[in-house]
Amino acid sequence: MTEEKQTRFNEIAQKHGDPWIWGIYLALIVISIVESYSASSREVANSANIYAPVIKQCAFLGLGGILVFFLHRTDYNKSEFLLAMIPGLAFVTVAMLVYVMFFGDVINGARRSMRLLVFTIQPSELAKLSIVTLLSYILAKSQKNRDVSNSGLALAALAVLVYGGTMFKSGMTNTLILMAISVSMMLIGGAKLKKIFVVLLVYAVLGGGFYGLKKHNEKTEEMINTENVVKDKEDRTQMRKGRISAWLESDSLVYRPITDYNQQEMFSRMAQAHGGWHGVGPGRSRECSRLPLAFSDYIFSIIIEETGLVGGLFVLVLYLWLLARAAMIVRRSKRVLPSLLVIGMASMITIQALFHMAINVGVFPVSGQPLPLVSAGGTSIIVMSIAFGVMLSVSRTIANYNNKNNKQEEAVLPEGLDAENPTQILPKNVWK
Repeated sequence: MTEEKQTRFNEIAQKHGDPWIWGIYLALIVISIVESYSASSREVANSANIYAPVIKQCAFLGLGGILVFFLHRTDYNKSEFLLAMIPGLAFVTVAMLVYVMFFGDVINGARRSMRLLVFTIQPSELAKLSIVTLLSYILAKSQKNRDVSNSGLALAALAVLVYGGTMFKSGMTNTLILMAISVSMMLIGGAKLKKIFVVLLVYAVLGGGFYGLKKHNEKTEEMINTENVVKDKEDRTQMRKGRISAWLESDSLVYRPITDYNQQEMFSRMAQAHGGWHGVGPGRSRECSRLPLAFSDYIFSIIIEETGLVGGLFVLVLYLWLLARAAMIVRRSKRVLPSLLVIGMASMITIQALFHMAINVGVFPVSGQPLPLVSAGGTSIIVMSIAFGVMLSVSRTIANYNNKNNKQEEAVLPEGLDAENPTQILPKNVWK
């Protein structure tokens, strides 16, 4: 990059935030509008207005865009902003998760959402955002000699387990995503690898314990509930076993009869095979009319059908490039708090996208997970928009403070959150 281009780039970053993140955000918005219209055949069949699904999607994207605009103009280090995004968001999220555990709306046999006025909210999506801000605070406060203290690491792991425990009954995928996000943040926070391996071991042991307890409770409930409820639970258990069995025995080159248990997997593979290298063109999807949840959990399959392998790889690169841009912002940051915020938000978006894609192509068993900013869904779009807004706020603030001296940057950070970025000077031996 020439000096003139670099100067122009810095000017844009100081005023609006990282231009590449803006580009990725806008590209995903365009893809979302086009593909949500293409993949909404099933919704259109139940609606008097064929444009209703895409209008709804555009409304949520518009609301998300307003949040991005206001957040990117807010300095991440303001005490009011931190108060709302850390303890405030954590309190609201935990309260919603607990409520949904006992009183939430049942979707596909599990309690996943709640109604608030005219809106349907999925607290599991809020939990991903909240865990990023909460871990950013904990790990920033726990810095000790360019490392994370044992107590801080234990507290961070406990937060993940509490959030994961409240979501476990509604599905394991979200819990795995929280764990993956926490590991990426611990690495940027300076935690030694041997400590992270200990945390992973704790996750595995307690996760196995939660799973065993869940299965035991399901069997107990089946014994005491009414016949209809027992049948519903048996159907859901059978569906889950069928999905896992189909995944373990899957072979895309062998035809299998389409059943209720494997129809999503089979139709999604047909869509991808139909797309080939270059796709059939936007709006010309054949499988969107019979692929269940094509507009949300399986929208990546429709993207591949319409734009081919080339389009699928382009979407994948967008998310990976977002993570790369976050890493570049971390390199320019002098403090650990903004480093954790930006890498946490980028990891949340990228990891969820990778889970969605892996499920669609058959690498992971079938499990509902929206493609960030692209799949239909109000809560997910709002949460991902907030994440983009926070990343742009951090990148804009860092770009401005990089033109000032270090003392001025320290002065605006709250006490206890001004620890230096440990990735600036890596220890000689990360295992110690």
